[in-house]
Amino acid sequence: MQFYRNLIGLLVAMIVALSAVADDADSATDPAVKGLEIAEEMKARDRGWGDSTAHLEMQLFDKDTLLATREMRLKNLEVLDDGDKSLTIFDTPRDVQGTAFLSFTHVLEPDEQWLYLPALKRVKQISSKNKTSPFMGSEFSYEDLNSFEVPRYDYRWLRDEMFDGQDCFVVEARSKDPYTGYSREVVWVDKAEYRPLKVEYYDRRQQHLKTLIYSDYQRYLDRHWRASLQTMTNHLNGNRTEVRLTGYRFQTGLSDTDFSQNSLKRAR
Repeated sequence: MQFYRNLIGLLVAMIVALSAVADDADSATDPAVKGLEIAEEMKARDRGWGDSTAHLEMQLFDKDTLLATREMRLKNLEVLDDGDKSLTIFDTPRDVQGTAFLSFTHVLEPDEQWLYLPALKRVKQISSKNKTSPFMGSEFSYEDLNSFEVPRYDYRWLRDEMFDGQDCFVVEARSKDPYTGYSREVVWVDKAEYRPLKVEYYDRRQQHLKTLIYSDYQRYLDRHWRASLQTMTNHLNGNRTEVRLTGYRFQTGLSDTDFSQNSLKRAR
């Protein structure tokens, strides 16, 4: 009997070991599995920041000519069981002062976005069908301002590649949102910290529409990385928008009440 018990134990151990090897093999050989694992690790490494505030300077360029500079304040709230919330308040120039943008990203449901226009003293809701429109004249669309949520995309690892001197995964992400303006996004993720370094956006006609470069990363709370400079270049019109983020503060005590439609009107 002891012999049979030992034999059964050995077989169970072999099955468990073979299953583990099979899982590893799936990850190593299936581009969809590997792409999803990279996306999940990106999100996992950034959980736990709570809330944050930052100063934002946005510069709009017509090719190499600076057209406008806008100063804003940015507030973010992490939502653990859904997408994150954000509030952007324009401080300068005078013609957009007091304009405020509120965004709720959702994991499965359609996103919710509102824009407060002080000249009209009204809150305008941005419909899902219009989120491909440019955000306040920039090369960013309303869609680009959503937080990154893993279930919103299908993934595929494409290759490993060096970018800006760093060893990266290159992953394709296809949005499940029927109203997205992109057919796919290709993301360069550094292997050391799982940060996005570059994103190529392709429109519905498969044209390379825009490229976003993240640079000058800084680490906060010993684990959360934020890019100090984001540069979005539109390859169809040659224009670009540069966004500089400074003065980051985390865990400041923001709550849901700071991210309501009423908060838009009193955001000054």
